[in-house]
Amino acid sequence: MHSFSPIRAKLDPQLAAWKIFDLITPEMNLVEAEFERQASSNIQVINYLGDYLRASGGKRVRPALLLLANYAVGGNAGAENVIRLATVMEMLHTATLVHDDIIDNAGIRRSRASVNARFGNQPAVLMGDWLYMSAFETSLQERSLEILDILTRLTRKMTEGELIQLTTLGKTDISRDEYFDILVRKTAYLFSACCEIGAILGNASPEERIALRDYGLNLGTAFQIADDLLDFTAEEEILGKAAGTDLVEGKVTLPLILLGEKDPDARNDLETIMYEGNYDKISRRSLTEKLAGLGLIEESRRQAYDFATEALKNLAILSKTEYRFALEEIPTYMIERNK
Repeated sequence: MHSFSPIRAKLDPQLAAWKIFDLITPEMNLVEAEFERQASSNIQVINYLGDYLRASGGKRVRPALLLLANYAVGGNAGAENVIRLATVMEMLHTATLVHDDIIDNAGIRRSRASVNARFGNQPAVLMGDWLYMSAFETSLQERSLEILDILTRLTRKMTEGELIQLTTLGKTDISRDEYFDILVRKTAYLFSACCEIGAILGNASPEERIALRDYGLNLGTAFQIADDLLDFTAEEEILGKAAGTDLVEGKVTLPLILLGEKDPDARNDLETIMYEGNYDKISRRSLTEKLAGLGLIEESRRQAYDFATEALKNLAILSKTEYRFALEEIPTYMIERNK
């Protein structure tokens, strides 16, 4: 079993990604083709927006999780219904990104103009809605109330997470509990649903299904902590979006929560950045150096590794196949990636 100590020698994230995705390249190509089919319409504007979204790319981690989970329990991830549900998860994810960018007034997504910046808020809202409804329409073909229940619960949780986050914007005294509550709703439940649905479609045992559901929850939590760290540590040209935007938008993430706990006076600096809406008076670099100097970037990364370790423990029940090993590599890739 892997050890997730932050000081261990790790696989290069790009090599880890190659190893993981190489296992399911044919299936991921089918997902891409299905996404193109599902995002098409006889309405020209929907076709145009759908093409723009798909061309933006993305790592397609969520459908990959569904496929790997399916194979890990002995399923056939190349089957039509599995590909269809993997595509549904990517459509739901894409819809949330479209809506999140509108809420955050984000101008860049994946190194190009966001849909709202390129086409305006009104088309973006409606396109997000259309993707949500198309995803649910596609999922109905499975005729599974069990899967539909997971998807409706997931969508409600993600919406609740966004609404709760809106109530915390501009607050510098947000607690760790509040942070993790929002994180789990907005991010981790989607990872969990991907893994659980993959298990269901693979006729997993109840124990395997629960294990993969919990694996996804822990993995999604580790992923989001790492993503929040990138807002401080990554360069914009690598990140593919504006760096340091979380704080400018009024969002206080884990490293800043830890900073406020260790140095309450630092909250004044955070308030200044949020009030000004930029880093002109207090630079992003100086803030990052302060976090690093106090060991808070490393402490946040350790918390991500703690959740990654729990994710690995969840997989212990599964047979030792190449697909389980791929699932074991994903936490390292998630935490060590640079974009």
